[in-house]
Amino acid sequence: MRTFITLILSIILFTTPAAGNTVDSIRELRQIVANYRQALIDSKSPDDPINRILSTITPETELSDQVVVELHQRYPFDRQLISAYIDSIRNDGSWPDINYNDSKRSGWDAKKHADRILELTKFSISNPSDPLRQAVDSTILKGIRYWFATKPLSKNWWYNEIGVPKSFGPAFLMLRPIMTDDDLKGAIEVMDKAKLFRTGQNKVWLAGNVMIKALLSDDYTLAKQARDSIVSEITTGQPEGIQADWSFHQHGPQQQFGNYGLAFLNEMAFYSRLFAGTSFALSPTHQSIINKLFSEGYRWIVWRGFMDINALDRQLFHNAQIHKGLAVGNDANMLRAAASPDDLTALDNFLTDNFLPSSTTSFTGHKHFWESDQTIHRTPRWMASVKMASRRVLGTELVNEDNLKGFYMADGATYVYRRGDEYLNVFPFWDWRKIPGITSYHTDLPVPTPATYGAHVRNNTDFVCGTTDGSTGITAMILDRDRLHARKSWIFTDKMILCLGAGITSDSTLSLATTIEQKLRHGNLSILLDGAWHDIDGQKEFTATGMRFYHDSICYILPPATTCVAMTAKRTGRWSDFMGSYTPAEVHGEVMQLYIPHPQRSTSSYQYIILPDVSPDQAAAFNTDRALRIIRNDETVQAAEIDGTFYITAYSPARIDLTDTRRLNITTPGVYILPSEGDILSGHQFARPADNP
Repeated sequence: MRTFITLILSIILFTTPAAGNTVDSIRELRQIVANYRQALIDSKSPDDPINRILSTITPETELSDQVVVELHQRYPFDRQLISAYIDSIRNDGSWPDINYNDSKRSGWDAKKHADRILELTKFSISNPSDPLRQAVDSTILKGIRYWFATKPLSKNWWYNEIGVPKSFGPAFLMLRPIMTDDDLKGAIEVMDKAKLFRTGQNKVWLAGNVMIKALLSDDYTLAKQARDSIVSEITTGQPEGIQADWSFHQHGPQQQFGNYGLAFLNEMAFYSRLFAGTSFALSPTHQSIINKLFSEGYRWIVWRGFMDINALDRQLFHNAQIHKGLAVGNDANMLRAAASPDDLTALDNFLTDNFLPSSTTSFTGHKHFWESDQTIHRTPRWMASVKMASRRVLGTELVNEDNLKGFYMADGATYVYRRGDEYLNVFPFWDWRKIPGITSYHTDLPVPTPATYGAHVRNNTDFVCGTTDGSTGITAMILDRDRLHARKSWIFTDKMILCLGAGITSDSTLSLATTIEQKLRHGNLSILLDGAWHDIDGQKEFTATGMRFYHDSICYILPPATTCVAMTAKRTGRWSDFMGSYTPAEVHGEVMQLYIPHPQRSTSSYQYIILPDVSPDQAAAFNTDRALRIIRNDETVQAAEIDGTFYITAYSPARIDLTDTRRLNITTPGVYILPSEGDILSGHQFARPADNP
């Protein structure tokens, strides 16, 4: 069998242009195919820093997220596995370990067939002189002919129109020189399931599959249409896609950073490279938008290589924070090729901060994504995030059996990171009613399911907002959902996070609780008593003034007389309980948890301080009276003074006595930051009193 290199050259030199195509147009299509081939070879390069990191991580065995599937396709070739594919393929071209009749809507097992064909094809083009080459090519042809003959279909349209063609397509391009006419016809039939329609990232995926069909068919006109469909999504101001604050929406007004948005960034970074040197290349305007999405969006939500949980949305997969962080790193690498000097600096700094050993980060600041009800605060040594929902913004979703227990994940979920792995794979061990930062019902009853709340989660208020002076910030929300009401504010400085809650009520007979923390145990959980730290084992309830808890270099301080439950617990769980694509299997872990119980049928409040990066001695010595002053914490106003700056949430018009001699009249509800003297530094106003019941 002739080598692929010789055959590809023969195609380039001797193929007769299709009707309506010119020699120049065919040459451009061939250049794109050549770029595709090089990209497939480079994706396995051991010189790529992302690949080097990936090679140290055990591959997942159950995959349904397309971005992670493609990331796994970058793993070094496993010759033992390649040989196993060759040896185990049946005479009809199927593999015995794949369920071709699988009925799952997520993690469809039959897609593994297409993924294996792509992996085998990459091996073939990357190793033209390898002794396994001939057997690999024979296995590939046997495998694609099985698919052409049996035509497996998923119950989920996405696999039929996007997922399967996306894996098969690049392989078909590389296989074209050794395909028969019947093979090519079968390949076109697979790719023809993708059409130029839908919105957002689904539109981009579909157009990419149409592009491959055009390349297989030598159809320059269709290729141009597919390219134009791809780049048409590189815009802002649309209901779905890139938002004005550089977040990303899909499935309605919903933050989709780690799901569709990450796939979008991944695709656009790839096409930026794929179309280079042709008339299909991204324009400077399009390239600038993509680079801005990275620098003003994705750069904020990755900490030391881990993606923030609040950015994952429904995709709470095993090791998702690691894989999605690496995927952003891979995108940064691809974007470097067409970056401006300023963009190149941001890309290189991102790669250094996240994938090289360091105790600090160079990218700091505070940002509230106002289009997505999400806040990020970054310091040199720690990061925190808050996720909310409103009438404007969906909090989360359940689709295809993903996120089965995520009812509370946008009720003020608050995560604090130093290393980045503090919550890695904690989900099977969570009490899902006690997600960090939220106020919810304190009960062992099952978490509400889609049968009772639908596929999407909203909050019945527009009062969800945040503002910043550039380095510090305040975020606030009214929680009005599931018969529960609360007013919640977060104040962020580089030293602390101050969390305030007031007006906490419910007409339910169930008790309520506000969760301060729930994450993987990393060392001892301790309480400060009589000037010394005492370890806590099991579950204990404390009531005192000025309680301090310490765990994993973070101190939690409850200034007023408060009851707090502190615990460490070994737990057993299953990934399949909240992500339906997983095989049921028990896993074991240990968590620490802090929460404030609220009395039944009463109006409650809370206040607590998080010191994210302190030693035990620093935590014990921290003087709350000198560090801050809480001015008010009630249903109308939450306000505090920290280091001479005032942070205020006004839920309705109010007069606030900031000091003995300074009063502030607020006529428009909102959040505000004021200096010790002078005018407002920053604010986010709500003009409609109806939004503030």
